Amino acid sequence: MSKIKVSIIIPVYNAEKTLENLIEACLNQDYPRDDLEVILVDDGSVDRSREIIGRYTNRGIKYISQENSGPARARNTGWKKSCGDIICFTDADCVPEKGWVSKLVAGYISDEIGGIGGSYGIINKDKILPACIHQEIRERHLKMPKVVNYLGTFNVSYRREVLERVGGFDESFRQASCEDTDLSYRVIKKGYKLIFNHDIKVAHHYPEALIKYLKHQLIHGYWRMKLYRYHPDMVKGDVYSGVFDYIQPPLFLLTLAIFPLIFITSFKFLFFSLISIEMLLQFPFSLKIIARTQEKRYLFLAPITFLRGFSRAAGMFLGVTGFKRK
Repeated sequence: MSKIKVSIIIPVYNAEKTLENLIEACLNQDYPRDDLEVILVDDGSVDRSREIIGRYTNRGIKYISQENSGPARARNTGWKKSCGDIICFTDADCVPEKGWVSKLVAGYISDEIGGIGGSYGIINKDKILPACIHQEIRERHLKMPKVVNYLGTFNVSYRREVLERVGGFDESFRQASCEDTDLSYRVIKKGYKLIFNHDIKVAHHYPEALIKYLKHQLIHGYWRMKLYRYHPDMVKGDVYSGVFDYIQPPLFLLTLAIFPLIFITSFKFLFFSLISIEMLLQFPFSLKIIARTQEKRYLFLAPITFLRGFSRAAGMFLGVTGFKRK
């Protein structure tokens, strides 16, 4: 019995520091090599990414180059030029486990399943910021059911016919934010099921610089507003996020709006009251992770998510004003 043809598609942009581990992991999957292709789509990198990928072309890696257009277009470019029946996606800063492809493919037990995804491992676990980010995501993943309404492209697969039916990724999402969420929503609206498996993992190299992380969260907030224009029915949240994630941004925006007025006594009291409430709201989640891991260092997650709240709120404000004009 012949195996299902599988393609791994990876968008690459200035990923010279993480590419080699990623490529080696993809080439060393336990899936039959004759039925597996690996395609890297260089989205206009200006570092050594092309040179590094070139070292592997004689081992079967396929290289495609395009002008910088964002990961959504890079993924579309890759899967449309692939030959797989199942299309697997991961990111250039990830390292899939050896059985990653096999586990994803094994989940397609009925035609109603349109996509299957999994969770994260962590590469740089000794650094406090990456460790905190990872444990927050892990906590969210642990509460996710088997059938979900969102899968992230760091660790996901789709049937080729499903991607063809929905048109793939929306290339108007120009940055690495919400393009995977939008695709998930469109797939389930076509009647397919999305399956989440906690035991399928790719290790991830999380950001180590707080400023870089907060900048990405601002970008995330910005593109969320475009997502909600397309899918207003999902403003209430999905299985990954929840109501609390959507209550916080208006609260943080109100705090930012009041800040210029703190020289007025009544507004000064309101400002510091909101700051105190917002900070206190971060601790229950941190304490939950501490209880699970028995590691007190995850108390640092509270100030991280506190600062992130302001970044996301600012991004959402920019998104509301920016996309309103378009």
